Amino acid sequence: MAGNQAAATKKHELEFTARDFDFIRRLVLKRTGISLAEGKEDLVYGRLAKRLRTLGMTRFSEYCQYVEAHSEELPEVVNAITTNLTAFFRESHHFDYLRSDVLPALLRLNASSRRIRIWSAGCSTGEEPYSIAMVVHDLMPKNQGWDIKILATDIDTNVIDRAASGIYTADRITGIPEQYQRRYVNKGAGNQAEKVRMRDEIRDLITFRCLNLIEEWPMRGPFDLIFCRNVVIYFDKDTQRRLFDRYANILCADGHLFIGHSETLYKVCERFELIGRTIYRKLDGSAAGK
Repeated sequence: MAGNQAAATKKHELEFTARDFDFIRRLVLKRTGISLAEGKEDLVYGRLAKRLRTLGMTRFSEYCQYVEAHSEELPEVVNAITTNLTAFFRESHHFDYLRSDVLPALLRLNASSRRIRIWSAGCSTGEEPYSIAMVVHDLMPKNQGWDIKILATDIDTNVIDRAASGIYTADRITGIPEQYQRRYVNKGAGNQAEKVRMRDEIRDLITFRCLNLIEEWPMRGPFDLIFCRNVVIYFDKDTQRRLFDRYANILCADGHLFIGHSETLYKVCERFELIGRTIYRKLDGSAAGK
C-alpha cells in the first residue's frame, strides 16, 4: 500500500493516494451504485482535481475529510464522477422501432384512457428525452385529448438544469433528422447564431427531475416504456438485478425497455424477453408496483 501511495503522489500535481482512491470509490458505490474498477485512478483524479483547486486544496486526503464533514459536497462528487456522453437520436434503431411499432400499438391499446407515460432514466443533458419527444409529438393524434408525458431523470444536478433549458450548441443537433430539425428546433441569430433551442411543443411533453436510481422512487407509474441506455454498465451485477426488477415492477403489462448497445439482461433479469436489438418487452402480466 505504501508503495502505491508513493507512486500516486509522484504521478499527480495534487497528492492522490491509493487510500484516497479507495475512499472515493466506496463513497461513489454507496451513493450511486456505480462501481469504479481498479485502474480508474486517473479518471477520478481528472474529474475531481478541478474541485480541489476551487476549494484551495492540494491533497485528496484533505478533500476526503471535507466530504465526510460536509454532506452538501456529495452532489459535487457525484456530478464530477458520473459520465454524460450522449447525442440526439443515438442508437437510431431504437427511435425507428418506437415510431414504427411501439407508439402505434400504444395509440391502439390506450385508446380508451388516452394516456401514455414514458421514462428516460439517466437522461444526461436531455438529448434522449428530446429525441423521444420529437417522435412522440410527430405521431401524436392532434386535438384528441391525449395525455402524453415523458419523465426525464438523472442523478447529476448540473446536467438536469442544462437539459431543462433546452438550449444546445448548433453542432449538437447534427444527429436530428432534417424534418425534425425544421419542425422542433429554433436556431439562433446574431450573437446567438451558434445556439439552438428546442421548441415549446416538445419541451412541454417533458418533466426533468433529479433522481438517484438506487434510492426510493417518488413516482409509482405505471410506465408504458422506459429508456435506460448506457447506464447500468457502470453498476455491479447485483445492482443491475435489483434495478431491472424494479423497472419490471413499474412497467405496464407488456411494457417496453430500451437499453444500451453494450448492455444485456442475459443472466441478469428473466422478467423481459428480447424482441429486437437491445429492445425488451416485459414478460409477466403482473400489475405495476407489485
